[in-house]
Amino acid sequence: MPHSIPVPPSGFQAIILCGPGVSLNTFTTNPEEYPKCLIPVGNRPMLYFPMTYALRAGITDITLITPPTSLAPIQAALQQNPHLTALPSPRVIAPKGLEMTMGTAELLRLPEVQACIKTDFLLLPCDLLCDIPGESLIEAWMVSQGALGGSTLTEGKNAHGPVSSGPGGEQGGRRGGLGVFYQTQGREESVKGESTDFVAVAPLDQDKGEAPAVSHLVDGPEAVRSNLSKLVLSMPMDTLKERLEHDKGFLVRHSLIEQHPQVKMLTTYRDAHLYIFPYWVKELARQEKLESVSEDVVGYWAKAGWQKGLGDKLGMQDIFQQESHERDENGSQDGESLEDEIDLRNMSTTQIGSNVEEAPSSPVFASRVKASTEIKSTEVPPILAYVQRGSAPFVRRVDSTAILLSTSLRLAKLESIEEVGRQASPFAHNQKIAHPDGVAQRSTVTKSDCLLAENVTVEEKCVIKESVIGANCHISTGARLTRCLLMDGAVVGPRAVLTGCVIGKRAKIGREAQLKDCEVQDGNVVEDEMDAKNEKFMVFEGIDEEGMGDFDDDEF
Repeated sequence: MPHSIPVPPSGFQAIILCGPGVSLNTFTTNPEEYPKCLIPVGNRPMLYFPMTYALRAGITDITLITPPTSLAPIQAALQQNPHLTALPSPRVIAPKGLEMTMGTAELLRLPEVQACIKTDFLLLPCDLLCDIPGESLIEAWMVSQGALGGSTLTEGKNAHGPVSSGPGGEQGGRRGGLGVFYQTQGREESVKGESTDFVAVAPLDQDKGEAPAVSHLVDGPEAVRSNLSKLVLSMPMDTLKERLEHDKGFLVRHSLIEQHPQVKMLTTYRDAHLYIFPYWVKELARQEKLESVSEDVVGYWAKAGWQKGLGDKLGMQDIFQQESHERDENGSQDGESLEDEIDLRNMSTTQIGSNVEEAPSSPVFASRVKASTEIKSTEVPPILAYVQRGSAPFVRRVDSTAILLSTSLRLAKLESIEEVGRQASPFAHNQKIAHPDGVAQRSTVTKSDCLLAENVTVEEKCVIKESVIGANCHISTGARLTRCLLMDGAVVGPRAVLTGCVIGKRAKIGREAQLKDCEVQDGNVVEDEMDAKNEKFMVFEGIDEEGMGDFDDDEF
């Protein structure tokens, strides 16, 4: 797959979190057989998208984290699903202690997950579709952190974190992180009521060398660097609303405004849960007080950049001092030169304007060393934010039925590889209608906004507009489908009319049924002549439907 230079360093890895998907409970009531990561989006399993994203970025070391109960169906899909078998096989880990409602930061503390993180890493959810070039994001992170030559790691006795000798790398201050935030409103695929996050960002400081070399709108990797900001606050909007109610207003610390007077606060953006993390974040996640990655790890980390003392409370300085202590005991890392170990600027022969040289035993010298150590110990590496602007590439987290439908319909409008060749989107299919012979001549299928998978049969007098039809589906005579998503094996009866519906695997819609904005569970049967609007057709078997949707978005 094509990628731009510089490529991710050897050892850079991707970790994909494959959770149960409680927000898609109509189709994931039995995650032991059908977990969220296998739900089709645009006729491909959801897991396909983060996996190919990592591969397009040049990352081949991919690890999937899943609850033990979902391990078997995921492994079966990796071996049998044609979209997944065409990809390199990832490593799949199912930690024994992983529970369905476990927070993402708690997940990173599990021994099996800690053992698999060996380098700087890309952290992704299984429900992410992202058209921002991954190699451009990684390049922007590497350039902004001054670590182009500093991500090569050495394992062994000194395996507490990567050390780089590049300017601004680990010896010049630990590398920070990068997160992606996308606009939820005013876009073709926007849906009403989508969850958002409260995000506050500040411009990078040009005087301190933080701002990228490119500050104007351009294409390619430079466009990513020009959209970088410093993240200073991040939390779900629900959390913000609770604080507003509790505090009777929005309270802002003076230290935030003093340090970032040009802070910009955003309320219509959402955290994509796509992060580039340096290796040391693995140690940060060990803090038991942290439950979620987005709200706790990233949220507190962003605040620690301007709130004095918070970095110490998070244990950051303990992590960094432990690494420095081990470096002092074990000596320099392999591949580091002697010049990298010597601070030439502090040598007496290189200092300018100094007429008196303090002896190492003098009180003045000792106080300066102590002050220097204290200043360095309180320095918190930055976490940057890529904030989607204007007509930026497509980014979406598919974690609700409404977003599942809108995203699938958007993918259906993409031109196929057959039509435009190499210029096609990475999300495009080879053909819009995989089996044209299965469509009767006297039926109407609008090819420009429809996707029909393999072995789909459409009988005469059918009208299908702006819809996605999964493999092995059957559409009977006279049926009409508009803005619908049908999963594999679904059957639509004669003269049924469906509008804005999502139909699960092997579900059956009865003759002359009329459904609008409905969801039908896998294997469910809708009676003949049923007339319904905004309903869910499910068999609950003692499950409380309302309770299934109450979990936090960042729970695993």
